[in-house]
Amino acid sequence: MKVVIIGGVAGGASAAARLRRLDERAEIIMLERGEYISYANCGLPYYIGGEITEKRQLTLQTPERFGQRFNVDVRVQSEAVAIDAQNKTVKVRTKDGTYAESYDKLILSPGAEPILPPIEGIRDERIFTLRTIPDAYRIEEFIKANRAKTAVIVGGGFIGVEMAENLMRLGVAVTIVEVTNHILGTLDYDSACEVQSYLRYKNVRLLLNRAVEAFNAKDESL
Repeated sequence: MKVVIIGGVAGGASAAARLRRLDERAEIIMLERGEYISYANCGLPYYIGGEITEKRQLTLQTPERFGQRFNVDVRVQSEAVAIDAQNKTVKVRTKDGTYAESYDKLILSPGAEPILPPIEGIRDERIFTLRTIPDAYRIEEFIKANRAKTAVIVGGGFIGVEMAENLMRLGVAVTIVEVTNHILGTLDYDSACEVQSYLRYKNVRLLLNRAVEAFNAKDESL
């Protein structure tokens, strides 16, 4: 049996490893459009803040190690762009061109991308999302190149709060904008208030019950 897996981070890699344990003879091909197949998302803010100092510490498995361990044909920088279900083929795009890969079974684990709401000015080069290792690299490089002194974090979830912590470590003045009445929505209000008090003690500005309506590149005030 030949199995093609589209997507190579948490879902795809876990599926490949589990399938290998269930079937030692299956031919398994894993397609990943990026460079990485396994990395620690929760560590990204701490790389930006300098607590994690080496890029290799962000990756849990390299494509080479994963492929050798589980006998999986791992193909990074290989993007699935079309599926022909009738003929059971996947069209794959690489830097060298495109080709068709056949399969008996197909697993879809393409992951997700950060949602960019239709807010005026959101395509400004100073606005970043943080989900992948390349995202973290871009933010770190921008902060260093521009000697950033202030930052606004839209969203007071765990990643937003971790980013606030690490930006403060770099000497950046941070404002968190949160649409609800408290940060860390998985916590109850009273528990979240304890965290909010600590953040204010650390000079983080909190704008609660506020929604971002527009970004203006020329006006940096809130």
